[in-house]
Amino acid sequence: MKIVKVLNSALALTLTLSLAAFGTQSGNVQASSHREAPMIVKDQFADNTDLYAFVSPDKPDTVTLIANFIPLEDPGNGPNFYRFDDDVLYEINVDNVGDAQKHISYQFRFNTTLTNPDTSHYNGGPIESIDSPNLNVKQRYTVTRMENGTPTEVGKNLLTPPVNVGPKSTPNYEALSNAGIYDLSDGSKVFAGQADDSFFIDFSIFDLLTIRKLPGNAGGGVNSLKGFNVHTIAIQVPITKLTANAAKVNAPTDANAVIGVWSTTSRQTTRVLQTGGKAPTGSGDFVQISRLGMPLVNEVVVPTGAKDLFNNSKPADDAQFLAKVTNPEFPTLLNKLYNIQVPPTPRDDLVAIFLTGIKGATMPPNVKPSEQLRLNMGVPPSAQPNSLGVLGGDMAGFPNGRRLADDIVDASIKVMAGAAYPLFHPDFKPDPLAAQLGDGVDANDVPFRNAFPYVALAQCNTVCGEGGTGARNAGYAAMLAPSQPPVVQPPVAAPGMPKTGLLQIDHLGDIYGLMLGLVAIVGGLILTGGYAVRRKSTVDASDR
Repeated sequence: MKIVKVLNSALALTLTLSLAAFGTQSGNVQASSHREAPMIVKDQFADNTDLYAFVSPDKPDTVTLIANFIPLEDPGNGPNFYRFDDDVLYEINVDNVGDAQKHISYQFRFNTTLTNPDTSHYNGGPIESIDSPNLNVKQRYTVTRMENGTPTEVGKNLLTPPVNVGPKSTPNYEALSNAGIYDLSDGSKVFAGQADDSFFIDFSIFDLLTIRKLPGNAGGGVNSLKGFNVHTIAIQVPITKLTANAAKVNAPTDANAVIGVWSTTSRQTTRVLQTGGKAPTGSGDFVQISRLGMPLVNEVVVPTGAKDLFNNSKPADDAQFLAKVTNPEFPTLLNKLYNIQVPPTPRDDLVAIFLTGIKGATMPPNVKPSEQLRLNMGVPPSAQPNSLGVLGGDMAGFPNGRRLADDIVDASIKVMAGAAYPLFHPDFKPDPLAAQLGDGVDANDVPFRNAFPYVALAQCNTVCGEGGTGARNAGYAAMLAPSQPPVVQPPVAAPGMPKTGLLQIDHLGDIYGLMLGLVAIVGGLILTGGYAVRRKSTVDASDR
């Protein structure tokens, strides 16, 4: 019996460790570039996920600014669905001088009310209008434009559309979403509400830069954000309301053509919890807790120990992060894992792209280096957009601002590998594979709208068919299914990308998974053996 107890204890410990290890792996699969810093992971409703800035394709005298928040929204996560946090100050900031200061800021504050506090349901019937009496949870918001420290309320008591619950609750969701578009008193348009997550990426890139189908420019990736939503704040502003001289921009060379944009969230310094089911109260000054400008900077460039610092910092203080821009870790990994010959350090090309803007394109006069999403408002929208933006010969795309369809994962990997280095050093010949790298996901899973707010409609639960939870689960099934075809190895014509343990059967993760499988089998045998021993002991005792 002692042997049985020892075996069973060993089995329990083994299974516990195995499950813990599996849980860690699953957490890595769930991890998103949205969740970029240790502290903000705990505060999803204040988490910036993506920022976009582009000259509006159907209204080229305006600029559209889009900030997304709340990552990985499961469309079926009811009955308390996602919404903006009433205690968070959401802001979209603009530097129209180049001095790393915000001269224009649009601030958003939300207030949630219940139509019927005695029901547990989000809605008591079909929601056929944005202010339907059947909608129990309603959220209104105020928009304030701050210009050089002077506040002007430009929108008040505006309604956010309900979330996309499903065909019975929200039978015409497109109409509900469009009803959330408002005109502001300064000539701008605004939308705040749930939308499809416009970012597309294969999370495998975070597994030691795993690329499913090398070198990455031939598809084969899985959009890990398929089926997920975010909460979007979009504002379409006349260009004359963004320039420092309040005038039109006549050409890309105009001294006032370039603006820098970043989004932030802030909470008050003091939060007091109350008893009796009452909501917490806040007091004190607002403190910035999340910040986003150029995509993937905090995720990829800023080291883990400084990610919370970056979220709390202002562009004017970005000199403290210069070393990680001039000598980033990402290109070193590309060299070690894939033998790609990356440019030498210090990387002045990355300083231009991420900190100063590119001279003659996105660099404002007398610029102070700082991390912002810079947009030249004098570059007209492209008649034939290229998802690689400037790298694809399309000057209206990333890193000249960022459009929804811009493939910034592919573009960023290529830039890190040195694809843009010859723009600054004409004598440098980049590795031929630098321009072919990517994650294999080249477009969003659902189409974007053709007019403001441009983001795709929010996806609903699996009952809606192709979108929502069903689509997300299908995406995970595609990632995890053992019937997946083997990863194609590099062609002979690509000697710069050798075979590595990352993408073959001897991948450490594969070995780890095999070991866990063996542990489970052995554990099962031990459990069966232990049961047999105990059974035999019981039978023997009864025979005596």
